[in-house]
Amino acid sequence: MTSRRDELARMIDDARRVVVFTGAGISTESGIPDFRSPGGVWSKMKPIYFQEFVGDEDRRREAWTRVFNGTAGWTGRAPNAGHDAVARLVAAGKVSSVITQNVDNLHQDSGIPDDRVIELHGNASYATCLKCGLRHEFKALRPVFVEQGKIPTCFDCGHLVKSATISFGQQMPEGPMLRAEEETLACDLFLVLGSSLVVYPAAAFPLVAKRNGAALAIVNREATDVDPHADLVLHDEIGPVMSAIAPVFDTPRL
Repeated sequence: MTSRRDELARMIDDARRVVVFTGAGISTESGIPDFRSPGGVWSKMKPIYFQEFVGDEDRRREAWTRVFNGTAGWTGRAPNAGHDAVARLVAAGKVSSVITQNVDNLHQDSGIPDDRVIELHGNASYATCLKCGLRHEFKALRPVFVEQGKIPTCFDCGHLVKSATISFGQQMPEGPMLRAEEETLACDLFLVLGSSLVVYPAAAFPLVAKRNGAALAIVNREATDVDPHADLVLHDEIGPVMSAIAPVFDTPRL
């Protein structure tokens, strides 16, 4: 009898172009908390809305305090078996891109090139200027905030600098959203790993792919509202599932 893991491996093998879509569930296996579950990030602290960050110096200071004391716990962890398996599928030429809701940089840390990772909610491992977009490394900003007690501003234009995550109330990044849509429409297998599929507009991509003729597979510990529309659903741990499948594709076949 064919197992669901075997069926997923067959779907990946049959596909010409796979897009992987990841959510918090792939990173919880690295010890990174998710957002909404009991014990998750937002159960421990309230989010700072974008308008608050821009308009209130005290909220900006609180945001930078969280960055440098690691309150959210989004960075400083290592990729797990799920990340490594996805990286192997990218290297094998099976996965064209990874669309992620995560901000932890773990897909890049696992070896996936930057240009193959589409970050819908930004990245928590560095900061950007809200005016000119210049990237600022936290290592360079730490002395400004921690030692001098100043709220960081852009080294180039002097405008506000913020962690490169997309905050509540902040506009979704146009470039990544367009790229994600293009990849979604170009794939013939859309594979969801560890997303509850409740945060829109990102959560719309699986059904966009399905309606465009792609197969849809979901691996997530809990049921999602999109499960009834999927061709295959596994309520399982991502690391064990994907690490059992990925080695099959380590040597690309002609």
